[in-house]
Amino acid sequence: MAKLVMTLAILIGLCLCSCVLAYAPSGWTQAHATFYGGSDASGTMGGACGYGNLYSTGYGTMTAALSTALFNDGASCGECYRIMCDYQTDSRWCIKGASVTITATNFCPPNYALPNNNGGWCNPPLKHFDMAQPAWQKIGIYSGGIVPVVFQRVPCQKSGGVRFTINGRDYFELVLISNVGGAGSIQSVSIKGSRTDWMTMSRNWGANWQSNAYLNGQCLSFRVTTTDGNTRVFTDIVPSSWSFGQSFSSTVQF
Repeated sequence: MAKLVMTLAILIGLCLCSCVLAYAPSGWTQAHATFYGGSDASGTMGGACGYGNLYSTGYGTMTAALSTALFNDGASCGECYRIMCDYQTDSRWCIKGASVTITATNFCPPNYALPNNNGGWCNPPLKHFDMAQPAWQKIGIYSGGIVPVVFQRVPCQKSGGVRFTINGRDYFELVLISNVGGAGSIQSVSIKGSRTDWMTMSRNWGANWQSNAYLNGQCLSFRVTTTDGNTRVFTDIVPSSWSFGQSFSSTVQF
């Protein structure tokens, strides 16, 4: 009987573990990479994901803009990718064996005035990373300009918890959700005031989610689900004294 109980306990433990699996790296895919923003990456600030100053929000210089084929209308914001220069394809401009992990923080728009193989690097259906220069130079030689790469999506390792920045005005909350670990990108968000039920938010642009409710003077909670299906609840992360333009850091991470 004791052995049976122990066996059942082990099986239950394995089941519970399998329900909370961390985000697993994907396979490798071919692409190309260029760079922008200058040696200090100052030109990469802001961007189509809405993270603003990438230094103060913790993303730093290890970032990239994604082509249309990867950006997914902003749904890929916050995802992390390990990128390796394809030395076998281009030994002249690749640093052999080097790789770098970046976070997607911007969009690389198509340039239909130029052909896909000569300047229109971000045109559909090309998979392309326009990387911050400091990140790109970890895998490529500066004068090369563009290099073939292989990449895989990997878990995001972030310091501290998920952050919420509240913008907008009465009856319109525009919430930037940043510093998301695990899968990095967000599938769905709900918001709850201290005097309301849970309400579904919609993606406004990039990593910004909106609500059209009057929530002034209420504590705010969020329920966030990442693209791998993991959900975290951030209870009363925003105090009732909040005002538009403020940011709030949690201790919860994916």
